[in-house]
Formats: sequence, structure tokens, C-alpha cells
Amino acid sequence: MIAQTMKSRVADVIIWILLLALTLSCLFPLLNMVAISLSDNAAASANLVGLFPVNFTWSSYEKLLSDSQFWRSFMISVERVVLGLGVNMALMILMAYPLSKSSKQFRGQKVYMNIVIFAMLFSGGLIPTFMVVKQLGLLDSIWALILPGAVPIGNVILLMNAFRAVPKSLEEAAKIDGASQWRILFSVYLPVVLPTLATVMLFTIVGHWNDYFSALVYINKTSNYPLQTYIQQLSVEVQNITDPAKLAEYAKISDRTLNSAKIVVSTLPLLLIYPFLQKYFVSGIVVGSVKE
Repeated sequence: MIAQTMKSRVADVIIWILLLALTLSCLFPLLNMVAISLSDNAAASANLVGLFPVNFTWSSYEKLLSDSQFWRSFMISVERVVLGLGVNMALMILMAYPLSKSSKQFRGQKVYMNIVIFAMLFSGGLIPTFMVVKQLGLLDSIWALILPGAVPIGNVILLMNAFRAVPKSLEEAAKIDGASQWRILFSVYLPVVLPTLATVMLFTIVGHWNDYFSALVYINKTSNYPLQTYIQQLSVEVQNITDPAKLAEYAKISDRTLNSAKIVVSTLPLLLIYPFLQKYFVSGIVVGSVKE
């Protein structure tokens, strides 16, 4: 008995050491990125920055945050996340719920399911999608960034499997009480699959916030760029500066320090949101990926 207890403790210590090593391996690059963003050009270019800033300076953040277009792009990204999250969640729920029913309850369920699987495996391609967006007059609008990906099929399948895992007795009891399908969906199913809802919500938020390529395709005006697309276009052009005061200020900045500042600033909103959804993440993935 004592020997088994000792083996169990040794195993626990080994597991904790491995988990700590994995955590540090993920944390160190982020700390290095923050340190580079707070270091001057010379130290960053010479690869002297480790986990702590060298020749501490706020120049990269001052350059980034003093730009009015940065804040405009930030608000466009926030608007995109809010609108995109609402559209995605509404369409995913309304699509996943009927597909979770059996073919006896929903005629043609298998046909629609085959269409969904086909749409997940094959897409129309970038050029046809661009032509559709253009013909609809959505270019240079926020909807060009939202509607082409309004129904993420992978998330729909997660939700569909989560709905299928809900005990049928709950739905039957609601029907006996006279509840409609809408009432059953909102009062029975959605509260039960809350972990999966939180998981696909997190996927949706991260997807909209981190996407920069869509704006390069559908947005022509730089003033309408979301944050991730805009910061991809930023660069430091010290060689074109003639004012000695500005030259001394911008000499502390390089593409490397500014890019690090971009990554840090654009990551902060996600780091603030994730802790509120993290507790649902693992259980939501497990429930939504198991098919009965």
C-alpha cells in the first residue's frame, strides 16, 4: 500500500513537471514578444532581448496608439466581432437544431446533412466568392467580412452533436406541457448545451478578431480596414523622416519592435475574454464531438 502511494506521488510529480515545462514553453515566447516591444531598436536588432526589456522605451506603443486610424480600425474590429458573433450564433443554432433530429422527425434530414458535409469539404473558391460579394454591392462594407463566413460548418456539427446528446425525455416532457419547438429550443436545449455554445462562441470571436485576409480581398479603402489588417500594413519608414526631433524618436523603433507591439496590443482583447469562457471550453469540445 505504501509502495503504491509512493508510485502515485512520483507519477503526480512527473506529470506536474511536464505540465510546468509545457506551460513555460508557451509562456516564454509571449514574454519575449512583450520584452522586444518595450526595447529600443539597437537591442532588438542585436538579439539582446530575452525575457526582460533592454533600454526600456514606450516608443513603439506611442507610435501605434497615437495613430487615429489605429483606433478607427480597432472599433471596426469590435463592430465586426459583435455583428459577426450575432449572425454566426443565430444561423448556427437555427441550422444545427433541426439537423440534430432524426429523419422521422425531420424529413429530408439526410439530404440536408449531405449538403452540409459537401459544403464543409468543398467551397466555391475565392474568385467566385469575390464576384458574389461584388454583385451584391457589399465591397468596402462590414458585411463583406461577415456574410461570406456566416455559417461555419465545423461549429454547426459541434452544436448538432451537442443537441443530439440532450436526453429526449426533456423534450417529451416539454411537449406534454404544451411547449412549442421554439420554446423547447430556447428553454430546454440551449441551457443544456451551454458549454458547447460558449466554445463555438469563443471560436467565432477569435476567428473574426484574428482574420486579416478577408479585408485585403473585400475592402479597398484603408480607412475601412479592421485592426488585424491595418497593423499588417504598418511599417516604420525612418529613412523618409527629415525632422531631427522625430528622427531621434523614431530611431528607437524598428519593424521588429513595432511588430511585437502590434501582436501584444491585438492579443490583449482575446486574453481578457478567454478567462470567462475557458471553464466551458473542454467540456464543450467533448460534448460537441461525441456522436450517439
